[in-house]
Amino acid sequence: MGAALALAQRGVGQTHPNPPVGCVIVHGRDVVGRGWTQPGGRPHAEAMALDQAGKKSKDATAYVTLEPCAHQSQRGPACADSLITAGLARVVIAAGDPDPRTNGAGIARLQAAGITVTTGIRAAEARTIMAGFLSRLERGRPHITLKLAVSLDGSIAMADGASRWITGPRARAHAHLERARADMILIGRGTLAADAPSLDVRLPGLTARSPQPALLSHTSEAGYAHIPSLAALASADAGSVLAEGGAGLAASLLAADLVDRLLLYRAPILLAGQPALKDIGLASLAAAHGRWQPGAILDLTPDRLETYTRIR
Repeated sequence: MGAALALAQRGVGQTHPNPPVGCVIVHGRDVVGRGWTQPGGRPHAEAMALDQAGKKSKDATAYVTLEPCAHQSQRGPACADSLITAGLARVVIAAGDPDPRTNGAGIARLQAAGITVTTGIRAAEARTIMAGFLSRLERGRPHITLKLAVSLDGSIAMADGASRWITGPRARAHAHLERARADMILIGRGTLAADAPSLDVRLPGLTARSPQPALLSHTSEAGYAHIPSLAALASADAGSVLAEGGAGLAASLLAADLVDRLLLYRAPILLAGQPALKDIGLASLAAAHGRWQPGAILDLTPDRLETYTRIR
């Protein structure tokens, strides 16, 4: 399953509206097929792995990070049916698929065909990889990550507005990797006016994975998906959104409780400049506690990245 999860990571930011899924097929002690959801959502991971395995799929075990789909599509057959036709003996699944077109039907179909099914293997990791897809189904909106680059005293710019660069090259490169894993990158009107950021991915080999730039503003702008309000984020054509705006956008998203993940790039400098946030609507100090689960801390010398997940 670890190998299947690693394969699923390859599709993050590339498969919307389908989830990024990984699949490994093992016959005896040999890996005979590997697959992951391809850009645009097809072929599915199972189809790719089955095609690679060929006749070696018979009596084999498939490890897949999401319950195989049970619905027919104009773009391809149901993966549960494909696994049955290939003669798999066992299917190991990380997480169930909440899509109402599948939601247990894939597992039931496999079992009805005599295939042994094991579920719940490293499910939390699979759900993290598919956060955008799952947020769409479970919350009716994209999964939103807020990225902030701050000084030790929480400033995002000098008092005069200068902000290039708060963090060093390693932290900025990591931020570009996060861009490559998002469907959409969101800024506000103030950031557009002040910085006119390119919002692309400038890492060797990943330049083609630049997300769709989007602007949260009452008025549209050429080259940007128009998000007229926070409420309109629910209908944005994206599973995962990376917000990179200034203090106003960050505060608005936090006040509306729309931030699911926080990336805090912290530089070892003191600025006494412009704060990272405006008012986020907290009624009391007590209301600030219990909201954020600390995650990984990454050394990006001289900076560091702190990751937090919203507790829901």
